[in-house]
Amino acid sequence: MVGVLPKNESARKDGLYIVSTEKGMKGLAQSFLWEKINAYDQEHFLADHPEYGQLMPPGGNFLTDGELQFIRSWLESGAPETGVVSNESLLQNTNTYTPRPFSKLDPPLEGMQLHLGPFEVQPNFEREFFQYTNLKNIDDLYVNRIEIEMRSGSHHFLLYTFDNETPNEVIPSYDQPRDLRDSRGVLNLSTLYSMQFHNFFGGTQWPRLDYRLPDGVALKIPKNFGLDQNSHYVNRTDSIMIGEVYTNLHTIPKSSVSHVAQLFDLNNQDLYLPAKKVTTIEKTFNMQEKRHVGQVFSHAHEKMKEFIVEISGGSRDGEVIYWTNDWEHPPILELNPTLTLEAGQGLRLQATYNNDTNSTINFGFLSSDEMMILFGAYYVD
Repeated sequence: MVGVLPKNESARKDGLYIVSTEKGMKGLAQSFLWEKINAYDQEHFLADHPEYGQLMPPGGNFLTDGELQFIRSWLESGAPETGVVSNESLLQNTNTYTPRPFSKLDPPLEGMQLHLGPFEVQPNFEREFFQYTNLKNIDDLYVNRIEIEMRSGSHHFLLYTFDNETPNEVIPSYDQPRDLRDSRGVLNLSTLYSMQFHNFFGGTQWPRLDYRLPDGVALKIPKNFGLDQNSHYVNRTDSIMIGEVYTNLHTIPKSSVSHVAQLFDLNNQDLYLPAKKVTTIEKTFNMQEKRHVGQVFSHAHEKMKEFIVEISGGSRDGEVIYWTNDWEHPPILELNPTLTLEAGQGLRLQATYNNDTNSTINFGFLSSDEMMILFGAYYVD
């Protein structure tokens, strides 16, 4: 199986091997074996790759969590023929994946729950809108866990705060949907302008997210500030689609916080993708202070074929820490222990796009435009 092309024609066209000899995230993503057995990625597999066939083993007889982790360790090590790359104790975990439909999250014991929708998405239309939500927080809030549950069909769901320098007239009214485009697809300039003052807080492109920060680390929401909820659904059917999102913000008391986490979005808007060409774009973002990075994940649109993140500077210069070829459901990499970047070091982003259209593509907010963003979380000493 190792280094062998799969018989499945679509998998071959997507550059997969039955088992890849690459290491890390790239080796995992390029292995058709992992695509076929990773039950936890079932929604992505069935929705995005129906031509790959059914998940294995057939009949919903999924491998145990221990078996999956055992195989994953081997794949991430480059599938060596000899040596020890996994621990047999993993096989003692006999839990198995149980698919479940969309459902309301149980509210957190400490914190609050946000609810967006239900809302309609018209046929053959992609709806992206914002809704500013009053958290009614008379004191600062410290969030160390975020849960998100979405109905299917979502391209992404993001949470934003507003910059302290945001003009009062730009701050939106609470609980009023602000569509990015009208029914004709024309951009609403007032909504677009408000986005210039956003600070990323959290979010995902997956139907479900349960992100926990390390003990003693929390995200801070300043008192009397709300959260701008941003939902983007793509409806490529001839029927109305219903979207809906639940979000749980789990909080801890200030006395339990050792480090306040910060969020970043490394955003390269200087994109020029000529028609009928494959283009690779690279940009390095250096850090002004020492940072401990605990989470990273990419964001791009459908022309993206590969997204690589390397360490820039220091003894680990050029080391790849993140790789994906999946624009719809990019992996969320949680780093434990955290990745320490000294002042002057940074992250080098490299994205490859295949513009197979007859028109130039630039940065933009439609799925037919492109983006090159790395989201993440970090804290400083």
